[in-house]
Amino acid sequence: MRSLLAAALLGSLLPATVGAAPAAAAPVRITDPVAHVDPLIGSANGGNTYPGAVRPFGMISWSPTNTAGDQTNAAGANGYSYATPRTRGFALTHVNGAGCHPGAAGDVPIMPVVGTVTSSPTADTTDAIYASNFSHDNETARPGRYTVTLDSGARADLAVTTRAGVGEFDFPRGSVASLLFRVSNSLNGSEDAEINIDPATRTVTGSVLTGAFCGRRANGGENNRKTYYRLHFVASFDRDFTSTGTWVNDQLRPGSTTASGGEGYLTGANRAGRGSGGYVSFDTAADTDVRVRVGISYTSLDAARRNLASEVRPGADVESVAADARREWNRQLRSIEVAGGSADQLTTFYTALYHSFLQPNTASDVDGTYLGSDQQVHRLAPGQRAQYGNFSGWDQYRAHTQLLALLEPRIAGDFAQSLYNLARQNGGVWDRWVHVNGPTHVMTGDPSAVTLAGFYALGVRNFDVRGAFDSLYRQATVPHPDGLSNAGCPGQCVGQRPNLAEYLRLGYAPQDTCHCWGGAAETLEDATADFALADWARRLGRTAEYQALIPRASWWRNTFNPSATPEGGYQQARRADGSWVGPFSPTSDVGFAQGTSATYTWMVQHDVSGLAAVLGGADQAVRRLDGFFHRPDGSWATGGDGFRYDPTNEPGIHTPWLYNALGQPWKTQETVRAMATLVYGTGPGGLPGNDDLGTMSAWYVFAALGMYPQTPSRAEMLLASPMFEKAWIRRANGPTITVSAPLASPDNRYVHQVWVNGRDHDQSWLPESVLGRGGAITVRLADTPNTAWGRSAPVDHVPVN
Repeated sequence: MRSLLAAALLGSLLPATVGAAPAAAAPVRITDPVAHVDPLIGSANGGNTYPGAVRPFGMISWSPTNTAGDQTNAAGANGYSYATPRTRGFALTHVNGAGCHPGAAGDVPIMPVVGTVTSSPTADTTDAIYASNFSHDNETARPGRYTVTLDSGARADLAVTTRAGVGEFDFPRGSVASLLFRVSNSLNGSEDAEINIDPATRTVTGSVLTGAFCGRRANGGENNRKTYYRLHFVASFDRDFTSTGTWVNDQLRPGSTTASGGEGYLTGANRAGRGSGGYVSFDTAADTDVRVRVGISYTSLDAARRNLASEVRPGADVESVAADARREWNRQLRSIEVAGGSADQLTTFYTALYHSFLQPNTASDVDGTYLGSDQQVHRLAPGQRAQYGNFSGWDQYRAHTQLLALLEPRIAGDFAQSLYNLARQNGGVWDRWVHVNGPTHVMTGDPSAVTLAGFYALGVRNFDVRGAFDSLYRQATVPHPDGLSNAGCPGQCVGQRPNLAEYLRLGYAPQDTCHCWGGAAETLEDATADFALADWARRLGRTAEYQALIPRASWWRNTFNPSATPEGGYQQARRADGSWVGPFSPTSDVGFAQGTSATYTWMVQHDVSGLAAVLGGADQAVRRLDGFFHRPDGSWATGGDGFRYDPTNEPGIHTPWLYNALGQPWKTQETVRAMATLVYGTGPGGLPGNDDLGTMSAWYVFAALGMYPQTPSRAEMLLASPMFEKAWIRRANGPTITVSAPLASPDNRYVHQVWVNGRDHDQSWLPESVLGRGGAITVRLADTPNTAWGRSAPVDHVPVN
């Protein structure tokens, strides 16, 4: 009977005649996506996420700074590690999933202390006194709100708006209760800090002068131990202070109301015991709760006050601010509504979407002022609604920026304008890793070119398109003095296009003279960027620029050594005299950035047919891919092997989708589903590695929808098998794309037929028109491959040499 019912159900879902789309089912949509978000996902296993209170694209993110007993080194890269439940404060700024440890920001930790402050908190270098353990049983993280009760008996309940927040701190009745403002104790240290306490107005104000993202890494760390922003804050209390005090270095100053001094940017004895801060204390005999309203700004204290006044009314409490945050998060997360799927799939999906909306981060004030990369205060460009900071370009252009442009094109445009603004203030140089406003030079390549070209392809227009293109084209064609510097190399090389003159002369980045992280990686990155600019130029009608750039899109061939191994060719570092750097192994990272030759050899998304040709043809390329994804025993490779796929880092995350371009899309379908199942999930360890400002999360969102960008600078989408019965993808103020897969299930991971707007679709990709105008995609899935569907390869758009 069950078999008959199943057959009847299946028949009702399939088309009545060949070529006709199946009747659309009506699964129930998720109406409260916030209920499926777990901000603790990624807080272990190197995901480097943070669980604190934050709004979509928010400036403020109020989250714990955990400690393992070292005041100069937080337990996690973003201040939080699930495995180390001990905190020394709740800081006001964070960057999601950054890979450097310590990571970014973590400015102004505020710590509730039960007991009398009897010594300088800065002198507590092992966090033995002014820190507290907590149990995860007493911790709750929700979008826009974070709550924890510490073992000390103090409870913190935090909620935020975009630039401000409300905190309620509860203490044991009758205890001595204080709040410490560790103004100098940013995650990477500080150059200077200051605090001012005004008992008459019940306010604490101050600032920290800091920056230094990735400043402790061995690969060029000295270059980034520098300051590029000052965060200002104002904290307004609902109660009088019973006492105040400050500290500078190891000296406690009870009764004082002002202090200043930074920690420096080093670690250990060079930084421990340095810095400044202050505290305010309260009487808990009759009232144990302390409420504080906090506003922040990167431009001035007055701007922080205006941000607070604009976003948090005087009588607002955590409950009301959190309720509003929940409404905003639900609105944001409804950019993609889904139906079907298991509880775990919903949690994994909506948490990934949540992480994707954490950045870019608002950097401008409510009145439109922002801090530029030249350290000067500027105003928004005409038509720009917000200035954004935090751009992990090398990571984000491989998944996150396309998802941003797809779902929030207006924000993508403001982000493009923001990057252009910062470049103009930086002598025309576009930095590949922007922290707030500061160029940090981290990683390699020219990701801004790929990002903005991709934005334009996906219909983003609300930025100075021609100004930005001209600026990026100039940097790609006119050598800049920075490109001859070794400052920060490897890893933080200052040039946007390192040693461009030599690159243009040779057609590749030479390992010995490129002034870059790795010559082969730089060549691949620049070929990707040059294709992006060429394609953008074509769209703009800039024929001369297109003709100048499109040949360079094929220069990846110049670092491909067809005789690298007896088994076949690989990408390999090459010297300026043309010789190959050896000895060579596919598992070597010489010439590459955070990856091996085995991974980087596949980094030619814009010219897969050309790559297949040099590998010996499509069939041989598929055999190579099969070995890349599977261990000798046939099991899936999930990291830890330099010869095979590494799902924890960005250079190869597109490779599961390459089978589409090689004419065997059913292998994309099984590989994408395997990786989405094996390395993503629920719980603190639910991300495969650093989230890298939402990149890994965005990859999962695309995987769950069954589509992924064919080329990072274009709008076509490669197809795989959707995980949900139905998804509604809503482009803000634009069309809706619906994806229906009535038979979606963990077993049904293979595509048997696709209809686009009711018509049979035998291509393994979606054309750009569907992304621009919207449409209905229906996918018939099954538990066995259909090796006849989607065999034709997508167009590469690169002229054949």
